[in-house]
Amino acid sequence: MMNPGLQYPIFGPEIQCPHCRQTIPALTLTDTYLCPRHGAFEANPKTGELIHLQSGRHWRRWNSEWYRQHTHPDGIRFEIHEALDKLYTQGYRATRVIIARRYQELMSGYLERSTPWRSGQPEATSARLYGLPVEFSPEPSEDPCWEVINFDLEKEPGVPVRYPYFRLFE
Repeated sequence: MMNPGLQYPIFGPEIQCPHCRQTIPALTLTDTYLCPRHGAFEANPKTGELIHLQSGRHWRRWNSEWYRQHTHPDGIRFEIHEALDKLYTQGYRATRVIIARRYQELMSGYLERSTPWRSGQPEATSARLYGLPVEFSPEPSEDPCWEVINFDLEKEPGVPVRYPYFRLFE
């Protein structure tokens, strides 16, 4: 008799679609999940990734949430912009963006740089995105979630002073 767990891909008999979050079934005896709206997703047991076959986008899971693994800076910039909009609608303002260290090189050309000047003494250059200070995460060996998640927003209650997030397409 065959073990029923071996009939399904690595994430089990069903998952939430990374796009629409509806529950989608696994196709038995394959590594595939099928969403009626978004098509097929293939689970890669070696990397632990879920790959959308139509677009080639890769996703990884942390604490039951799917995180898209970006290969282009516009993807992560857009995701951060959406999260900022969501905070705004919930009555919060972001105070800082922490981006996964694995994206540091990818994002370096897209961050706003400013060098404060006081009495002729240059200080460290501060990176900003959408007007917010940017830091990069610790190494995944120090905090494993940063191997999967893309960014985190520090927030506080209130509306942004100048709502700087409209600069996405500048």
